[in-house]
Amino acid sequence: MSGISGPSTAPDDRLIDAEEDLVPTPPVAAARRTLRAHPALLLAGIVLAALNMRAALAGVSPLLGEISDHFHLAATATSLVTTIPLVFMGVASPLAPKLARRFGTEAVLLAALVLLCGGILLRVAPPVVTLFVGGAFVGTAIAWLNVLMPGLVKRDFPERAAAMTAVYSTAMIIGATASAAAAVPLENALGGWRGSLASWALLAAVAALLWVPQAVIARRGIRHGQPAATPARPTTATPVSPGSSSKATADPDASRLSRTPLAWQITLFMGSQSLVAYVVIAWLPTVFTDNGMSKSTAGLIFAYSTLLQGVGSFVVPLLAGRMRQQRMLAVGVASLMACGVVGLLVSPTGGAWLWATLLGVGQGGALGLALTMMVLRARDAHTAARLSGMAQTWGYLLAAAGPLVLGAVHQVTDGWTLPLLLLLGVCAGLAALGLGAGRNLKV
Repeated sequence: MSGISGPSTAPDDRLIDAEEDLVPTPPVAAARRTLRAHPALLLAGIVLAALNMRAALAGVSPLLGEISDHFHLAATATSLVTTIPLVFMGVASPLAPKLARRFGTEAVLLAALVLLCGGILLRVAPPVVTLFVGGAFVGTAIAWLNVLMPGLVKRDFPERAAAMTAVYSTAMIIGATASAAAAVPLENALGGWRGSLASWALLAAVAALLWVPQAVIARRGIRHGQPAATPARPTTATPVSPGSSSKATADPDASRLSRTPLAWQITLFMGSQSLVAYVVIAWLPTVFTDNGMSKSTAGLIFAYSTLLQGVGSFVVPLLAGRMRQQRMLAVGVASLMACGVVGLLVSPTGGAWLWATLLGVGQGGALGLALTMMVLRARDAHTAARLSGMAQTWGYLLAAAGPLVLGAVHQVTDGWTLPLLLLLGVCAGLAALGLGAGRNLKV
């Protein structure tokens, strides 16, 4: 794999940060070629960072009951424990490319892991306010990782991007599964929910330590105040074709994208599937325990459902890539989730393992399809990057409403029937959006 095993002098080997279509400054480019000569270090860093990208969220859900009881929180306030990170995952996403341009991707990834570690620890500090402030830090850190990691994989493993994407996405699921499965045992072993949540700071700290040498090497040779990258496309005025704008500093791509119905269908598809996913993360174990299941069993089933997301996220993108249209595939994954929700309405604990299977495979498939459609619907890599940024920013903000609204409805109705019916409506909307986003069109 010549593109990884050592420095390259090929003219197209520009080590571009894909999210903002940047070119690194010469010292940064030279440092990155040095790093690419050691792919094992890069691989270990990517895997450890990916393990952290869902662990801090998935480990909270099985413990929400204890957290609520400890602080005497109502259901609406309890839902903020999972909602606040999602809000900041949306709000903080646009900052990542700007920080990468100024400081370099490696340094921002290191900062994200340090912030994640601090947020996890702050979340378990005694005052109740730190529970929410820590959640904001966790969401911000995960947002930066979400945005920068795919571009890092494409940049440093150009000839094995698909395989590395599979490794990185699988590591995310493993981290989430391990966190969900270990939440209650760690609570019992470490004397409470605080010990269980705080334990995941260790994983973030180890990942951060592995990124220290990479960040230091990448910044070597950069003078104080000098940016790590510059735009790949010119920022000065250039001759333009008749009828087009001459203002090169105002990138027209983003404004055109926001006026495109197809882009919004993809964005809302991303947001709707994320809403379902994070409602399940926030409330599925509680639905089980409220219907008489033990906390440990509920946590185990939740972990099983999380693990099965790997099946959907692996298989569905492969199928999508072989199809001219993905409309029926979108309806299929939405239907799987809808069947799981119907099962929770009919017999929450009687068929819990089956409902968890349907939800897990459907959620993983919907996420994989959303990410794949961002690529398939885009005409070029630059458009794909812009579309990904739009979908992640607005998608996570939409998703943040799910746990909060359903938690409030649960509190008002003192039951799960109406919240689950609302979730079923979201699944129907997801299928309708998929019929639009899955058409063989280009943004």
